[in-house]
Amino acid sequence: MRDEARDWTGSLDPGGWMAWTFPAALFFTIIAGLLILFTWAAIRFPETPRRGVLGITTTRGDRLFISLLGSAFICLTWLGVMGTPVWGGLAVALAYAAAVFRWV
Repeated sequence: MRDEARDWTGSLDPGGWMAWTFPAALFFTIIAGLLILFTWAAIRFPETPRRGVLGITTTRGDRLFISLLGSAFICLTWLGVMGTPVWGGLAVALAYAAAVFRWV
């Protein structure tokens, strides 16, 4: 690596109590942003719960939770079976999340 280049996965706080990296910070920032967006959408555009293919009544927040939980398992499975990088698992997880929001 060149001297002036920044290590993308390097620690943001060297010697700190937790090894925060830019990808980890970006992940949690996106999750926080989604929660804020969904809270705003629930206040601005109230919705009535709907019944999907699972047979349970869900709201946008429920579908977000289901998609995040499923995406975590998809990425962990991808990591265990295929190894790194996890870009393929991310693509499958995004397709899964789109399906959850459409049909669940």
